[in-house]
Order: sequence, then C-alpha cells, then structure tokens
Amino acid sequence: MKRFGVPVLLAAGTAFLVTACTTSPAGSDSTSAAAATPATAAAASGSASASGASPVSGPASASGAAAASDVSGTVTFLLPNTTTTRFVEHDAPAFVAAMKELAPNVTVDIQNAEGQSDKQLAQAETAINSGTKAIVLTAADPSLSGAVLQKAADANIPVIGYEHEALDGPVFTQVIFDPYKVGVAQGEYFAQNLPPAGADGVITIGRVYGNNGDNYTTKDLEGQDSEIKPLIESGKIEVACEDYATGWDPAAAQQLTEQCLTKTQNNIDAVVAMNDGTASGAIAALQGQGLAGKIPVYGGQDANLDALRFILTGDQTSTVFKDYALEGETAAKITAAAISGGQPPSDLINGTFDNNAMAAPAANLDVKSVDITTMQTVIDAGLYTKDQLCQGLTDVDFCA
Repeated sequence: MKRFGVPVLLAAGTAFLVTACTTSPAGSDSTSAAAATPATAAAASGSASASGASPVSGPASASGAAAASDVSGTVTFLLPNTTTTRFVEHDAPAFVAAMKELAPNVTVDIQNAEGQSDKQLAQAETAINSGTKAIVLTAADPSLSGAVLQKAADANIPVIGYEHEALDGPVFTQVIFDPYKVGVAQGEYFAQNLPPAGADGVITIGRVYGNNGDNYTTKDLEGQDSEIKPLIESGKIEVACEDYATGWDPAAAQQLTEQCLTKTQNNIDAVVAMNDGTASGAIAALQGQGLAGKIPVYGGQDANLDALRFILTGDQTSTVFKDYALEGETAAKITAAAISGGQPPSDLINGTFDNNAMAAPAANLDVKSVDITTMQTVIDAGLYTKDQLCQGLTDVDFCA
C-alpha cells in the first residue's frame, strides 16, 4: 500500500467525478475532486494462465496503456457501501491515481451504492446510458450482481470485478485478494496464538461471518476452517455461537456478539470475526460489558485505521494487510486494456475465477497478517503514519 496524496472521501450517496486533466461537476447531487497524485507502478505476481471468453473484442495488448492514453470519456467505479471504509479511503484514490497515468483523458466517476444492490444497478444503468467506457464493479451483493453484468454486456461495456466477486454474467477480469488465502491467514493466526482455555480446558469462541451468500464469505470461511476445524474436531475449541453479519455491517456484528454474550453469560474466550468491520462490531459489544481487551477478537482484514489502533490497545489481535495501491493499480491497468480494445494483460493474470457464467481471467493478489509486533509494516507501506496510528495512545509501548 502506497500513499497517493489526499484520500478522496465520499459521503453517503455522493458521486465524485475525478478527471485526469480537469474537474467537472457531476450534476446537482455530485461533487468534483482533483485526481490523486500518480501511483507507483506495480503488478500482481504469478504466471499467466488466463482462460475463458472476454466480453470485449479487439486485438491482444500487453497492457493497453499506449492505446488507452488516446482514449477519452468516462470509466465508472461502483463502490458497494460506506461501512467498509477501505474502498472510499484507499481503493478509489489508488485507482484514480493509476488511471491518471494510464489514460489521462479519461474521467473516473465514483459512485457508492450504500449497501443497496438496487441502487447499484440504477447507478450502472445511468453509467451505461451515459456511454461509460467500462465499469469497475465492487458488488454491493455479489449474489445479485448478475443484473449489472448482463446490462453491461448488452451494451458491449466491459466490467472489471473488483474485490467482491462479480457473479452470473460476463466479466472482463476479476481483481481480488484471494478470499481463501485471507481466511487461511486469519485461521493460522488464531491457531498459532490461541487464547487461554476456560476452567474446563476448552477454548469457547463466538464466530461472526461476513454477508451470508457472498462467495467471498464462503471462501474466507473455508480458509479459516482449514486451520480452525481441526481444533474443533479435536475438542480443543468449542463454537458457542456463529452467525452471518448482513452486509458485513458492524452494527449487525455487534448485535450478534451481544446475543452470544447473553447466551453464554459472557463465558466465551474469544471472538473470531471476518473483517475489521465485523471485528469492530464485536469489540463494541464487548465494550458494553466491560470485556474489551479481556476477550480477544481475531479475524480482522482490511487494515483499517480503527482496527490498527484496536490492535495497539489490545482489543483486536490482528488484521489481514492488503495492498490497496497494488489492487487499484492492477485494476487500472486491466481497465486501460479493456477501454483500448485489448485483452487482460497477461503479466497480471495468474488464474481464473468461476463466476457461474464463465471462467473469468483473474488477478489474484497475496495478503499477510499484521499484529502489534509487525505494525511497522503498514507504516513502511505508506498506509498510515505512526502519528495517525498513535494519536492519543501515549501509554502504548509502540507509540512511545
């Protein structure tokens, strides 16, 4: 993750038009912002092994960058919600910065669905009717994303799936931090850093998953279970409560954790969440009972600022670090290829993704766990400064 200038912050329901050369209003309910500073070049690792049909025809291109520099028009980036703050604070600015370098005459129109699939579909329809060159889609609900894909395909507009899987329709490429690897990283960290067992010698946990039905949730859970299930089967771990947080909403995660605490009379030894948002909801529930920092919360992902500060204060054990700048830049390079009539760049594609309609070329990106002992990682990557992490935390050793 690299710093890329001042983050583009989107208020709920706000559209930002970000242009490489000039800014322009997006209408009465829109706001304009200057493009971020240029992003550094980066590419996903792995060998080329793309397969599956592409919804965009045209000659193959190594990156699409040369032709993309001559393209003008608009590319639309559809964000899923405002509760997963990384998309607004990091991914969108990284994508904008990279597009500025690759296609300086292209405007990036950023829209946020605020967790509503029907709103996201309407945003996609507006973009299609306005002649957008491509759509970068982070689905509000992947299980309902097929409608966007089909409408885009009917208009011969390429769609690049971004992080959340784009399912049930044609996809130019899926760019994603492999959710199975995320789950493995979460499960490994938990298995290697178990909390103390209860009086009966068993570690009793509550589990808070992501949105039910999301392929990301399913794959993340498979990854977690590759490490946690053997501990359950051995009798070392007992799951007292488990449920899905609708829309990955921290408020839903808080409610589920509160219900778990009530059910067990506060007798759990840990909570295993699935991202920083669900972890923060669990922490809020524990704070309500005076148990934050006493009952550890595992399973973070996204390296949000609040989560990193929770790690420093001992309320959360770890998070999964994702290089948002890398993902944004990778998506921009693939978008540049799409709008110039090329194919997904072979140096970025390292697998395929079955989205129920096709084997889409995939750029799978790697992840790593970060805890208090490796906090310097996010500073070195430029995600946050030490001052941001440590503001008001003068009693934390790391911040001394």
